Amino acid sequence: SQVGRTEQVKNCLNPQFAKKFVIDYYFELVQKLKFGVYDIDNKTIDLSDDDFLGEIECTVGQICIIIFRFLKRHDTTLEALSVICCYYIVYCLYCTISLLYYFAIILKILCCIILSLIEFYYSFSSITAEEIKDNRVVNFEMEARKLDNKDFFGKSDPYLEFYKQTDRGWQLAHRTEVIKNNLNPVWKPFKIPLQSLCNGDLEKPIKVECYDYDDDGSHDLIGIFETNLSKLQEASRTTPAEFECINMKKKQKKKHYKNSGVVIVKSCQVVKEYTFLDYIMGGCQINFTVGIDFTGSNGDPQSPQSLHYISPQGFNEYLMAIWSVGLVIQDYDSDKMFPAFGFGAQIPPSWQVSHEFPLNFNPANPFCAGIQGVVDAYRVCLPQVKLYGPTNFSPIINHVAKFATEAAQQNSAAKAATQYFVLLIITDGVITDLDETRNAIVNASRLPMSVIIVGVGGADFSAMEFLDGDDGTLRSPTGQPAIRDIVQFVPFRKFQNAPKEALAQCVLAELPQQVTSYFSMTKLQPPNDPNPA
Repeated sequence: SQVGRTEQVKNCLNPQFAKKFVIDYYFELVQKLKFGVYDIDNKTIDLSDDDFLGEIECTVGQICIIIFRFLKRHDTTLEALSVICCYYIVYCLYCTISLLYYFAIILKILCCIILSLIEFYYSFSSITAEEIKDNRVVNFEMEARKLDNKDFFGKSDPYLEFYKQTDRGWQLAHRTEVIKNNLNPVWKPFKIPLQSLCNGDLEKPIKVECYDYDDDGSHDLIGIFETNLSKLQEASRTTPAEFECINMKKKQKKKHYKNSGVVIVKSCQVVKEYTFLDYIMGGCQINFTVGIDFTGSNGDPQSPQSLHYISPQGFNEYLMAIWSVGLVIQDYDSDKMFPAFGFGAQIPPSWQVSHEFPLNFNPANPFCAGIQGVVDAYRVCLPQVKLYGPTNFSPIINHVAKFATEAAQQNSAAKAATQYFVLLIITDGVITDLDETRNAIVNASRLPMSVIIVGVGGADFSAMEFLDGDDGTLRSPTGQPAIRDIVQFVPFRKFQNAPKEALAQCVLAELPQQVTSYFSMTKLQPPNDPNPA
């Protein structure tokens, strides 16, 4: 599965990527990695319509061995190893580049790769690994004043690059956003992991370079300054820290040169960034709720063609989804009591259609004891209801959102991350109340809540993928944006022949980040210190 993607560097055959990826290291496992390189020419998230340039495979262990065991041994063994690695990477990339590309483009790309690998030979930093021992981050608020204008038409489009000093030279730690056509830019607040910036050493030199962004990739240097975190931390909104950007080439040519502008640090704060496990081990409660689609499009439960048909082995796709996701998430719910609801069915005794009924038919106590209790309630409920419709998600999302709202108030009062809610919706078809659901999700994005949707059967799930928000920010019908992505959609059919744990891994992949992003946004710490001194 995909771990992540770097930022896109435009119009550049020798890119330097700033984004870093955190990978858990397991000594006892062979953790294979594949680095794929693509030429992106559109805004879609799908890579199938982009140009594949090449790839290289290795393992986490290989990277760690090279970096940690041999990095500081600057002898002939290391040099020989470096050259061998360089030739190996070139060979792998050459073999994987499609022969259908124009021959001239291939030569140009290979030349740039070889030139990059010559630099790799000396710096040995194309792929580096660091053990993360410090989970603090540095929050910045920065702007600039009177930057040099590098554009003939219009004004400079400035951005900043932060570099950490290492024994192999300067290593890129962070790249800010580009501010278009502005000599007095104000960048959005951003954060840099403390370890990436200075390895936790407040006196370690930090280099900041200011560039004028150009679409063709030939970015123009505006100026540079060096400092350290101790000096940066002196900044405050009342007394910001100012640094002159110096362009040495320009300084050497101009007799009365002063600077190429001033970069202003309004705020620089070092804060601890808690992980998902920090919140869980610190006492945060994960509340799990299940919602099951009982609409008529599922088919007659007595028919083997129905998605609700329970096979002689005792399974259907609904039950498999409940088991797969529930068995993982129940470990993070201390009381193991899960509310379980159905929607889209006519229920007794009035046989009115309900979009939010408890599977145990007890509105005062819809809780089921463990995942087995949810499964048992589903089996008992199924023959007692009439599958109907339509497929409305908003009622059950709003139902869970009410409890999440109360939890948000409790979190705020306790000044701690005490509760978070996860709603699992299992459905077979096209959503009917899309606008209402969009509005419900946008509202819920402000709450301690996530929504997981598992699509069963072979229906068109394009609306679910739209709700997922991976292709862009989800907005309500009135244009209000979700302040964070809280929806994860997965079609069950992709995992029918996969190992049983694969569905849960994919479905729950985004949940830890959703939990931490919410509590980070609300500045809430775990109820108890997960790592007491």
